Amino acid sequence: MKRMTRTVRRGVTVGLAITTVALLTACGTSGGGTGPTEAASELGETEGQLSVLAWPGYAEDGSNDPAVDWVTPFEDATGCEVTVKTFGTSDEAVNLFKTGDYDVVSASGDASLRLVAAGDVQPVNLDLVPNYANVYDFLKDKAWNTVDGQNYGVPHGYGANLLMYSTDVFSEAPSSWGVVFDESDAYTGKVTAYDSPIYIADAAMYLMATQPDLGIENPYALDEEQLAAAVDLLKTQRANIGEYWSDYLKEIQAFTTGDTVVGTTWQVIQNVAAAEGAPTDVTVPEEGVTGWSDTWMISSSTENPNCSYAWLDYIASPEVNGQATEYFGEAPSSDEACEFRSDCEAYHAGDAAYAENIWYWTTPIEKCIDGRTDVTCTDYSAWTEAWQEIKG
Repeated sequence: MKRMTRTVRRGVTVGLAITTVALLTACGTSGGGTGPTEAASELGETEGQLSVLAWPGYAEDGSNDPAVDWVTPFEDATGCEVTVKTFGTSDEAVNLFKTGDYDVVSASGDASLRLVAAGDVQPVNLDLVPNYANVYDFLKDKAWNTVDGQNYGVPHGYGANLLMYSTDVFSEAPSSWGVVFDESDAYTGKVTAYDSPIYIADAAMYLMATQPDLGIENPYALDEEQLAAAVDLLKTQRANIGEYWSDYLKEIQAFTTGDTVVGTTWQVIQNVAAAEGAPTDVTVPEEGVTGWSDTWMISSSTENPNCSYAWLDYIASPEVNGQATEYFGEAPSSDEACEFRSDCEAYHAGDAAYAENIWYWTTPIEKCIDGRTDVTCTDYSAWTEAWQEIKG
């Protein structure tokens, strides 16, 4: 029953994609892009260069680990010399991409529609991306990558925001997010949290389970009362936070030194921490998880459209997508990619029912995406203001 309820409400979200863009535009998000409003019809010779804006671990060129490199083979195959810039939050990604300095970006759902509304990304002709055919159907035509039937990118991978804990402090995995919320005072100064307004959704998800009288049905659809409850919870947590993180290397260092013992994380952070000998592990608490489904998108002002399309097809190819998503610690975008991985089962790759029960990052808007019509929900600007209030 719980799964069915979530599935229905996410169907509502898909139906509101074009409304979301309209509302974001009305709120002043638009005005950045000046490029094509229609997808390319054909491709030509590659231009020789490509600037990539990506989450850490999405475009590895061997500089972090010589054994981890899928950028160099792309350069060799296409002649497109790649430069990579990484970011720590979706807000950072949106602001950087607006500069026009980047050709492609890996955008999560709390960024993608803002980029569409601003005109910063262009529609994508998926007929020019042969490897798109292999992508899981449940990742295609979603509210965060498709608007009014027009596709704006190629799905990359998907995953969950996990709970990381110190195995020196916890003899067994915590079963609840309560360790970073209601019980966080037991770890004063050693709790960490993701530094972004979208983290408010994690608090809302916890309240869905622990305070059902609030009536929260979707952690990205909060009316004023529900947002206030989440803010109050996060203000209480704030007193016990040692450091918020957006730079994953800093979180690894904090867990390694013992300055942090519990908090939200990504699988890739646990992978790196474990490789460095940090006493950490991760778990999925009983209240569930938020997460991401990322999309590779092309700048509306790119001067390198052929290299951009070449990258979208390359990163979606089974071997490369398998390598990239395995390194980051997420499910790949296709079953074919799993042929190049040995751990797909651990990430529930291809399990549509499991994927449907991750609360994917979604841009909050005034029109409640949980289907309510009798109230106005709080939008991302309200969340941003609230986050500043929380942090003080």
